[in-house]
Amino acid sequence: MAETHVLFVEDDDVIREATTLALERDGFVVTAMPDGLSGLESFRADRPDIALLDVMVPGMDGVSLCRRIRDESTVPVIMLSARADSIDVVLGLEAGADDYVTKPFDGSVLVARIRAVLRRFDHSSGPRNGGPGAAGAADSGPDAEGGVLAFGDLEVDTEGMEVRKAGAAVALTPTEMRLLLEFSSSPGTVLSRDRLLERVWDYDWGGDTRVVDVHVQRLRTKIGQDRIETVRGFGYKLKA
Repeated sequence: MAETHVLFVEDDDVIREATTLALERDGFVVTAMPDGLSGLESFRADRPDIALLDVMVPGMDGVSLCRRIRDESTVPVIMLSARADSIDVVLGLEAGADDYVTKPFDGSVLVARIRAVLRRFDHSSGPRNGGPGAAGAADSGPDAEGGVLAFGDLEVDTEGMEVRKAGAAVALTPTEMRLLLEFSSSPGTVLSRDRLLERVWDYDWGGDTRVVDVHVQRLRTKIGQDRIETVRGFGYKLKA
């Protein structure tokens, strides 16, 4: 089984060394960088399986680095922040991060979150670096033909893991694709944020629902703002 290569960008020497050792003990191969610019160079040279990016690093901050990575790849990204500050969290997620972890963190929690993100990603039938990716598969509903679900001008190919809007291909990250598959498997049904955290993010415990909200907004910008409806106090639903 191939080892998982982690790019870890953290400017605090103690945290960088301690976290690197902890991840290596769990079987990960770690490339640790102290700033955003060296992190970007390492990403382009090594093409890691996942990136852990601290928000506050010199040279190029973690949010900017996440944007640069997302411009080139669908590789999963977890942001690390010393604060549970809403601005830090939302900016990181809007930049394309799949999840975030607040420092100080327990090593076992970080490993669990990494493995959860990788499970979502490894179920993808799409390529690792670039192009639309996906994870999992939705149940084919009554409107499916050959694995393709149609919702107005939106088509979701649950077998080929492709999405088209008005005939044009829509590039989604694996997390966005899993989210859309979850919605498209139950069109017209309100899905709570907790259910989405469990089914899409693989959380078996209560997580931060801002992760769901930001990803829904990112998905809306790609498939249409009116395609996913907010049901206040309950969650979201895909318009059938």
